[in-house]
Amino acid sequence: MRVEAVIFDIGNVLTRWQPEAFYDRVIGPDRRRALFEAVDLHKMNDDIDAGALFSETIYAWADRHPEWRDEVGMWYDRWIELASPRIEGSIALLRALRAKGVACFALTNFGRASFEEAMPKLEFLAEFDRHYVSGRMGVIKPDPRIYQMVEDDCGIAPDLLLFTDDRADNIAAASARGWRTHHFDGWQPWAQRLVDEGLLTKEEAGL
Repeated sequence: MRVEAVIFDIGNVLTRWQPEAFYDRVIGPDRRRALFEAVDLHKMNDDIDAGALFSETIYAWADRHPEWRDEVGMWYDRWIELASPRIEGSIALLRALRAKGVACFALTNFGRASFEEAMPKLEFLAEFDRHYVSGRMGVIKPDPRIYQMVEDDCGIAPDLLLFTDDRADNIAAASARGWRTHHFDGWQPWAQRLVDEGLLTKEEAGL
């Protein structure tokens, strides 16, 4: 049966999310390694994705690590640079699908407030039919509950959902529920998968 909805992760699918690369550019690899050894910034970000406040959480962590206060603060002050550059090929696929009338959802580990701040800066976020944002939902991928919540909300059978994500654990959790999945490793293979599913022609997919 034909896919009824295509579900996109955001980080490393529609826009790059590699904080280490940002800090390498800004403070250099050696200081970046020291920073990430001293401060568990990914744990901080997981807390935000699970529903903790955005700027308040980051600044509280900065205050707890005064020797790294400025660097930790950059996670908020320069957040849009952390989430750059955009992956234009994937954005084009989102738009091509919607032009064909295919429902497109976002399923993302993203803070509630950070997602609201990102909306006007990453205009393509407003183009989804539905947003499933971990910070709003109170649970993060790959917890099976978040996939169940998507199913319950959209009412579409799992085998009629096609989900792409760059993380293997997130893909495995969706597959375990019966979703069709694609492990994202570049927009061109994703485009080909959409063609193979009969959702786009090669021309529409930019291939």
